[in-house]
Amino acid sequence: MSDAIRLHPQVEPFFDKDTGTFTYVVYEGEGGAAAIIDPVLDYEPAGARISTASADALLAFVRGKALQVTWILETHAHADHLSAAGYLADILQAQVAIGRGIVQVQERFKVLFGLGEEFIADGRQFDRLLVDGDQFAIGALPVRVIATPGHTDDGLTYVIGDAAFIGDTLFAADTGTARTDFPGGDAHRLFASIQKILALPADTRIFLCHDYPGTRREAEPLTSIAAQRAGNAHLKDGVDESAFVQLRQQRDATLPVPRLILPALQVNIRGGRLPEPDANGVRYFRLPLDQMGDAR
Repeated sequence: MSDAIRLHPQVEPFFDKDTGTFTYVVYEGEGGAAAIIDPVLDYEPAGARISTASADALLAFVRGKALQVTWILETHAHADHLSAAGYLADILQAQVAIGRGIVQVQERFKVLFGLGEEFIADGRQFDRLLVDGDQFAIGALPVRVIATPGHTDDGLTYVIGDAAFIGDTLFAADTGTARTDFPGGDAHRLFASIQKILALPADTRIFLCHDYPGTRREAEPLTSIAAQRAGNAHLKDGVDESAFVQLRQQRDATLPVPRLILPALQVNIRGGRLPEPDANGVRYFRLPLDQMGDAR
């Protein structure tokens, strides 16, 4: 494995237009080791129907490149899409990792969803719980973990060579930053997390978890530290912490509840797995009525 490959891994983006989510396959090269970051499980809410078309597209790419996927990496427990981590891990025999803050997320949502004693909120649904400064490898590709909470308790950034996968901290510069009004969210923590990202080397490739371009442009998976510093709609250079927190809190107060938050979190706190079937063989999501405002 050459130093060039170690420092500049190959990255293949996949965009789910329905949820505005980017999934990435990060790999050494054809025939090499790989990781999948933030995979999507398709969900049609009107009929409560699950499908694996997006995940199967990842599998087709992986098989076409003869990749050995060793890790499924979650940047956080997503509120806007269901994770396909469990489905892919079973097929690929890969480990699923997330930030250790998932335990706090599980504790909160176990109460909201009225989950019974069979759901243990200690992160055991994942293969590895990561903390700030952890290091591991995808084959010969070194991975460094940076804790970047603020949107959620469990937010992580994965730095793999010259590529950083930043979850829901920053969006494209014209869109701004992540909301902080979910349970465990905090605008002060998000500000600090973003400073860690902006302190990375200037040539770091910044890969976004989401983009919401509307009709004005195509979705963009990639941004740069320079673009964020010069033009982020919420936090360009010159915006201090107090101004950012005020802007973020005012904006969050106007945002609707994410369309898929209730089914998504019931899957995502389980490591990307659906609830177990009831005695009749049917799986169910629980929908707490008139509670989302109180869940904060």
